[in-house]
Amino acid sequence: MFEVEFDVLEGLEPYALEEIRACCGRACSPVALYPGRIRVRFAGDLRALLRLRSVVAAYLIVTYDVPRPRALLGHQHLTRLLTTLKLVRSLTKPEYYRTLRLSAAGSDSSVMTRLKETLAAHTGLALADDEGDLLIRLRRAESNGGWEVLVRLSPRPLATRAWRVCNWPGALNATLASVMMRLTRPSASDRVLNLACGSGTLLIERLFLAPARLAIGCDPDQRALQCARRNLEAAGFAPVVRLEPWDATSLPLETRSVDVICADLPFGQLIGSHRDNEALYPRLIAEAARVAAPNARMCLLTHEVRLIERVFASCTDVWTPVEIVKVRTGGMTPRIYLMRRTSSPVRPA
Repeated sequence: MFEVEFDVLEGLEPYALEEIRACCGRACSPVALYPGRIRVRFAGDLRALLRLRSVVAAYLIVTYDVPRPRALLGHQHLTRLLTTLKLVRSLTKPEYYRTLRLSAAGSDSSVMTRLKETLAAHTGLALADDEGDLLIRLRRAESNGGWEVLVRLSPRPLATRAWRVCNWPGALNATLASVMMRLTRPSASDRVLNLACGSGTLLIERLFLAPARLAIGCDPDQRALQCARRNLEAAGFAPVVRLEPWDATSLPLETRSVDVICADLPFGQLIGSHRDNEALYPRLIAEAARVAAPNARMCLLTHEVRLIERVFASCTDVWTPVEIVKVRTGGMTPRIYLMRRTSSPVRPA
């Protein structure tokens, strides 16, 4: 039986736990839910946890009933820790691990320095000051006076996707994108439209969940489309996605022709401005209502809470709220809006 802790974006804990349960079944039993993290007991193959898409990172926890970290240098405790590190490194290819990092309060102290050097010597890994492949965290145990060692189960956070070969300013966190698309209840019959698609994060995460009958990403910025194309190719989805240079407020699509609409809307900070958004949001949501089929799902992310709620309040005849989720990401607290299209026709502008 393993003790495992997951880092998640604050606000997404219930959705991450739902995925963990779906992935692990009876092999997993939740222990505690905290803001931004989930702790479970797990009796299965740890490799299964590396497939989770709504989790930022996963850690194996080993608890030591010792008063101070110095005791970890003793033969018995050090042997146990090295065995744990060997287990974690066995989950992926050996060449993925080249560096080691120990993260702890007082990491520059003589004890911590000696512990880092001892672990590096035994593992053959180089010490790293920032991003280490083998990440080890040390903290006081929450339930007793001992200490906990947390070892990340992957060389990079699970949120760091292998498909992201092209970074785009303001690109959406992939775990957040995965949760957004799961909220739409993906089906292979979906006709999916990603407005202002940027580097393609929402489209890619949607297609990892289920195939789609049609998948279109549109963005008027050709550089964004080139970036999205590179990421789609890396993910293996380029052949099944159309990328178009369309304006999201004037789409060359038939009325009621889309089942799922998604967008990471500009927050008016890194991209655009609040004044731009005051003009953009009403037009975009009205055009989305036009192309959306009855009962279509629309999932949007924005930090412009007052603006979007004002827009939705003006079109309650065509959009019905299903779920609103507040999330903390990148030092901001945007919200996810899951809406459902009614069968009412769009009012003439």
